[in-house]
Amino acid sequence: MKVLACGVCNGTDLKIIHRKFKGINDYPLMLGHEAIGEVIETGARVKCFKTGDRVTLPFVEDAIDSISSNWGGYSEYAVVGDKRAAAELGLGVGTPGYNEAYLAQTLVPKEMDPTEAAMLITFREVLVGMRNFGMKANDTAVIFGAGPVGLCFTKFSHLLGLKTIVTLDIVDEKLADAKAAGAHYVFNARTDGLDEKIRRIRPEGFNFVVDAVGSNGIINQAMRYITDTGKICVYGISPVMSMELDWSAAPYNWQLIFHQMPAKREEFDADTQILNWVEAGILKPADFISDVFDFEHILDAFKMVESRGSSKKVIIKYY
Repeated sequence: MKVLACGVCNGTDLKIIHRKFKGINDYPLMLGHEAIGEVIETGARVKCFKTGDRVTLPFVEDAIDSISSNWGGYSEYAVVGDKRAAAELGLGVGTPGYNEAYLAQTLVPKEMDPTEAAMLITFREVLVGMRNFGMKANDTAVIFGAGPVGLCFTKFSHLLGLKTIVTLDIVDEKLADAKAAGAHYVFNARTDGLDEKIRRIRPEGFNFVVDAVGSNGIINQAMRYITDTGKICVYGISPVMSMELDWSAAPYNWQLIFHQMPAKREEFDADTQILNWVEAGILKPADFISDVFDFEHILDAFKMVESRGSSKKVIIKYY
């Protein structure tokens, strides 16, 4: 594959750079897990792909010159695997040649701009998280954060038919985006009397409170908003692996759920729903992208993300 675009993931890339990502210690390494590539060469047994196809999640599978690979989507060239050909060769689940990532390496619609297509990975990951949390039609939710991930949670909550969606952020511009994405109520998280305003909407509390920011303090704050048997849902890898819980303000019955890493099989299962929404025109990847950088300026892109200078997703473009 020739890589065409790759999204910058604040929840993954920057935590890895700062050595705050759980379980990753093999430095130096190659970054990038939100890539889109174009097939330029195929093996003799390949059946699922042909030259010119655009595919999600090309990656560098092995270490190169003692540099380990953490996907390596920022590379110029990467690979995808043909799950059908692998199965025919007996390289299925449990065999040394099996790689679950092949399942989520799926075709991108030909009419889709590859820069915008990089959003498909975030879309799939968030939808998997929502499915694992159990969010569905007629539920109610408070969503902390209106960045790229929080905005996806808001949009998908709307598309799935949640009846009450409250989105919080500290940037008013992002709150306007959340309102456009389908939030019924938006509040600046620094607003005086925030707890009272949220409880006034649903005095009995909400089914879900989602932390799409990655701040452990949100968990304790969320205790005040959930209904009995409600769920506090934390999405993504936290930079701090411990916290002190205070559930004195919570109802008697509640759950705390962490969703840190979607399985590639789950991403594959989410792909059809995402593409259906995109093809129907009710989910537009461009609405979630604020900045696009040519590859030559990739360091500027990372500086922007780290300084929180971008309001939505930042994409690196190779073509």
